[in-house]
This record gives sequence, C-alpha cells and structure tokens, in this order.
Amino acid sequence: MRTDSSPGNLPAREHLPAGDAGTPVLDVVIPVYNEEKDLQPCVLRLHEHLKRTFPYAFRITVADNASTDTTPLVAARLAAQIPEVTSFRLEQKGRGRALRTVWSASDAPVLAYMDVDLSTDLNALLPLVAPLISGHSDLAIGSRLSRSSRVVRGAKREFISRTYNLILRGSLQARFSDAQCGFKAIRRDVAQVLLPLIEDTGWFFDTEMLVLAERAGLRIHEVPVDWVDDPDSTVHIVKTATDDLKGVWRVGRALATGSLSLDRLARPFGDDPRDRELTDVPKGLARQLVGFCVVGGLSTLFYLLLYSGFRSFSGSQVANAFALLVSAVANTAANRRLTFGVRGRGGAVRHQAQGLVVFGIGLALTSGSLAALNAGTSDPAHSTELAVLIAANLAATVLRFLLFRAWVFPDRQGETPAPSPVLASHQPAPPFHPTAVRQGVDPYPPLPHRPAAPSSPYDTAPYDTAQFRAGEAADRSWRDSTMQLQAVRPHDHDPRNAR
Repeated sequence: MRTDSSPGNLPAREHLPAGDAGTPVLDVVIPVYNEEKDLQPCVLRLHEHLKRTFPYAFRITVADNASTDTTPLVAARLAAQIPEVTSFRLEQKGRGRALRTVWSASDAPVLAYMDVDLSTDLNALLPLVAPLISGHSDLAIGSRLSRSSRVVRGAKREFISRTYNLILRGSLQARFSDAQCGFKAIRRDVAQVLLPLIEDTGWFFDTEMLVLAERAGLRIHEVPVDWVDDPDSTVHIVKTATDDLKGVWRVGRALATGSLSLDRLARPFGDDPRDRELTDVPKGLARQLVGFCVVGGLSTLFYLLLYSGFRSFSGSQVANAFALLVSAVANTAANRRLTFGVRGRGGAVRHQAQGLVVFGIGLALTSGSLAALNAGTSDPAHSTELAVLIAANLAATVLRFLLFRAWVFPDRQGETPAPSPVLASHQPAPPFHPTAVRQGVDPYPPLPHRPAAPSSPYDTAPYDTAQFRAGEAADRSWRDSTMQLQAVRPHDHDPRNAR
C-alpha cells in the first residue's frame, strides 16, 4: 500500500468561480481497449449532449489502454475533427492506470469518467458533476442499486453487483451503494491528494478510491442512474471478481494496521460543522458513548470467559487479576481505534501504559468487591462471584470512560496547529465590510501571501489549486497555480467554437 507523500491537506470546498470561458471546467475521460466500433458513436453522442446541456466549457479525453486494433486511429481522427476532444495513448493496460495518468495531467477542476458503451443515461451527467462544481461534495458516483434507479440487466450481473457491495459493507464498512458503476467524478484538488494513495491499476481502482475517500471523511454524492446492460461487454467477470477480492483484503489490512496517511485528506477547520466550537456541546460524546458501550460489552464477555478459565486452576484473586489484565489491553486497543478514532501506531505504547493505570483502578474495585464477598461468606457460589464482579465492573466502566476521555484520549482539536505552507495558500478571503464601500475603500483587499490577480470583466474570487502534469506527478514536483473559470453565457463567444 502506498504511503508516499502528496501535496498536503485539502483546502476548504468552494464553489468554482467564473473565469476564462475557454478553460474546461469538466474533463470527461473515456478509457478504452480495442473499442474501434463503439468509440466514435460514443464520443459523438457525448459531445452532442455536452454541447446542448452543459453550461461550462468541457473536454472529452479518450484514454487508450494499449489497444491492438484501430482504436488509436479512431481516437486521433476524432481529436483532429472536434476541438473539445483529445486522445491519450498508454502502452500498458489497466483502467485504473489510465484514469490516474489522465486525471493527474488534466487542468480541469472537475474530472469524470464513463464507460465507452454509454450504458448509463447521459441525463445523469450534469447532476453528477453539479455538487462538485458547487463545492458541496468531493466525489460523485452513479448508483445502479439506488431505489430510484432504473436498470435493465441480467440476473447474474445483478447478483454479482449486490454480492460485491455486501462484501464491501461487511469487510470495509463501506456505506456507498455501488462501487463499480462506470460513471464517477471527482474534484481535481481531491484527486491530487487521493490518487497517490491508490495502488490498484485495474478494475479495483474505483473501489479503492471510494473506500479511502470515505474513511478520510470526504463527502461522496450518489446519483441514481438509468442503466442498460451491454451484452457485448469484454469484462472477464471471474478474473475481475478475484482481483477485487484480493484488493479488498489488501485495503482492509492496510486500514487495520494504520499504514495509510488518511489524515492528509482531512478538510481544514470550519469546513466540517462537527469541528465548530459550540458551547455546552461536548464534541463526539454521543458517538463515543455508543462505541465505548459496545466495546465494553464485548470486553466484559471476554473478561468473564477468561475469569472462568483461569478460575479452574487458580484462586479467585489471581484469576481476576489475569483476566482483567488481558481484557484491559484488548479494551484499550479497541477503544483507541473504534471509540476515539486514533489511527496509526503513534502514541500506542503511552496509551497502553495509561490504560494499565486505569486497569489498576478497575482491579482495585473488583478485587475489593471480591474481598468483601469472601469476608461476608466463607464459600460463595461461582454465580455469586460473577454477579459481584459484574456490578463492580459496571462502576469501573463508568470511571474508565471518564478517564479515557479526559486523560488517555483527550480531545486535542482545540490546540492550534502549526501553519503548513499548503494550508497557508488556501486561506479564506477576508470578510466583506459594507462600511468600506461607503468610505471608498476596497472591501476585498488582496491576500497577503500573493499579489492580486489581474483584473478582467468576469473576475470574482480567486480559486487556488495545485496544477501538475504527468511528469510532475511522477517526480512529485508539485506547484501551485491559479485557475479561473467562467460559465458559458449566451453572449459569450469563443473564436475556436462555431457556436
């Protein structure tokens, strides 16, 4: 699993501002392999649809995955005839490899892809990318499994899709409904940080991208689609399913061990309402209580099993000490990851040491309860011992939660982090001051970290983003640039466009 560096944390989501009408806002990638028959009808139909319905400038990129037929010639001919169409040739197969390469080199702020067979109705394209343009979401996917979707396909493919998504929900706790629908979009600033973390270069690329994005807390928008199965699809179902299961195992293991740096995908303060400072509302208390209760219930069962096992060959005090020690280590590790959301190995030893102190307090409560029971009854029944221990553990559990929350895993979000160069370049604009307008002062002074952008008739707020080409993606020589966009209005005219 990749752990190499990336440009840095994500900026706050913003609506893409208007700018140069010639700059493509959307880049739709069509990955193809030996699609000489379907490529031209697909591109012409997609181009006509975008010309008629999409209110921004766009680009269609044909990504050829080492085709051995005349697909490259068809793609080159389309690129020569249609200004909005470009072609890209890769000498290695793999849909994921094609998407990573083209998306990394694209300058459009919204990146999408769709299958060449156009099984998905194109009327879903604008609803797919609109939440990304508006700044509402980070990724968007078409869903064939939504209740309002209208899908025509065979029972075998329906069974495979639903089974695969059940596997994802059970193994990786995925909440999105359709991982493999060939109809997705992503914001470019998100792609630049997310793509270096994705290892797969084939069909599992989509799933890995969605799982990592969801685990990092990014917002995924789902669009119900109308979808008609392509009977001539060249996808090898058995091989694809096998590769997908291998990918599920690899990603699950990486997430369990904390080897992925998903914190770099976190949005800055203020973008997530759960991060806002609210008086008298403890952050995450309800979720932590639920998680702690679940972990505590399982730990209690584990503790009682251990106690019963140790009690068969030792005294009650010794059995209680060993059972509580083993269950305390497991309880601290489970609460660290599941209840308080601490990932990675940093501070794990310190947390376990503090957990052992909490264990000592619990040991004192439970051992004291046993001592009081033995003092009152010379030969208590085993069931009575268990009842006393359960009552003592309930008291110890309440104290354990308070100590975990306030001492072992305190909420450190209120601390002021050191400013990073990436976040510094994405500082929000200063607030609007009406009095400044009345006094003849510019209400929007330029930001201190860069000179003001050149004025134009359609200038609005600047849109900072990192831009790079394929070569720069390989050697990690990222750089910042400014991208200005503008919606195509009826009075606009691009000399390169016959409209």
